Amino acid sequence: MINGRVHRYGDNIDTDVIIPARYCTAFTEEELAPHCLEDLDAGFVKKVRKGDLIVAGRNFGCGSSRENAPIAIKGAGVSCVIATSFARIFYRNSINIGLPIFECEAAVADAADGDEIRVDPTAGTIENITRKKTYSVPPFPDIIQEIIRAGGMVEFAKKRIQ
Repeated sequence: MINGRVHRYGDNIDTDVIIPARYCTAFTEEELAPHCLEDLDAGFVKKVRKGDLIVAGRNFGCGSSRENAPIAIKGAGVSCVIATSFARIFYRNSINIGLPIFECEAAVADAADGDEIRVDPTAGTIENITRKKTYSVPPFPDIIQEIIRAGGMVEFAKKRIQ
């Protein structure tokens, strides 16, 4: 289960504002997290708490294919991202680093900053506790759930090799 507070953003949040290019020489969560969303929301890293969620509109993660973007989000303590839609390369990069992401237009439309959300990735439910509404999303296939539980594709592969 994923539980956290909503940090709400709009459409077309691109990788340039998720992690500005000036920090893209870094590849670790520790180096990238302090700069997560700083060009969009300068106070984000000060207000986000471990486990919080990002909720955004259409085309989240558009722009460049930098995998630093989901690494920065995960490193900042965000437990998952819910959006109306994702840029495909961002979607794949998120799974590869173990960041759960869900597409659910209705959940996005109803969510506001500060709402409490609970996500059950196995059952495929998103519950907005604040608004007392529940939404269904397709659960991840078992293999993707394993990748996320392992912490990403690298750790998943290491466990498989052992």
